[in-house]
Amino acid sequence: MAFINLLARDEEGATAIEYGLIAALIAVACITALQSLGEELSTTMNTIDTTMADSNSA
Repeated sequence: MAFINLLARDEEGATAIEYGLIAALIAVACITALQSLGEELSTTMNTIDTTMADSNSA
């Protein structure tokens, strides 16, 4: 019975879960930001490519 009481009062596992959830939230935020940045970079590169192709053909 003392072992069960000790486990019930142990908060280290809860802290580890909280840190895990925070890390997952940060990872999702980073993925979202990098995906948005990637799309913007792709659009910029396509614009540059089109501009250079138009100036070479003129």
